[in-house]
Amino acid sequence: MNSKDKIFSLPQLQEQVNAWRNQGQKIVFTNGCFDLLHLGHVDYLEKARQLGDKLVLGLNTDASVSRIKGLSRPLQDEMSRARIMASLLFIDAVVLFDENTPLELIEAVQPDILVKGDDYTVESIVGHEVVLARGGEVKTVPLVKGYSTTNIVKKIEKQLNN
Repeated sequence: MNSKDKIFSLPQLQEQVNAWRNQGQKIVFTNGCFDLLHLGHVDYLEKARQLGDKLVLGLNTDASVSRIKGLSRPLQDEMSRARIMASLLFIDAVVLFDENTPLELIEAVQPDILVKGDDYTVESIVGHEVVLARGGEVKTVPLVKGYSTTNIVKKIEKQLNN
C-alpha cells in the first residue's frame, strides 16, 4: 500500500472507519504534531496500535502546530509529516486537523479507544468524555523517557553553537 492511500479527509475517514466497524474492527485514536519522528514516537504508536485493530492518527496542521509550539515550528510541513506517519506499518489512517485540540475529530470518528502517553491523566485527555459516554475506553501508555522533538531541537542547536 502507498503511504498516500492512508491519508484521509474527514469524510473519507468516517467512511473507512464505518467499513472497519462493520468488519468488527476496534478503532484506536491518538493525535499529535509528530514534527520529527523519533524512538519515543515509534514506541508510543506501536503500543497504541496493540490496543485495538486499527490505529487512526489525528495530525495537527502546520497552523495548529505553530499555535501550540511557537512560530519556529513545525520543522516539517504537514504533508511531509502525514506521509512519514502514514508510512508506518502500525498506523492505518492519518487525518489532519486544524483546531487546537482534536475534540471535533474525536466526536466525528467516535473511536472505541482513545490513547495518549502517560504524561496525561485520563481526565486531562481531550475527548475522554465523548469516548467514555459511548462505552469506549480511554488509556494511557508508558512513554520512553528522554525522547522529545523539543529535546532533539535543543541538542541540534547546542551542537551548532559550539
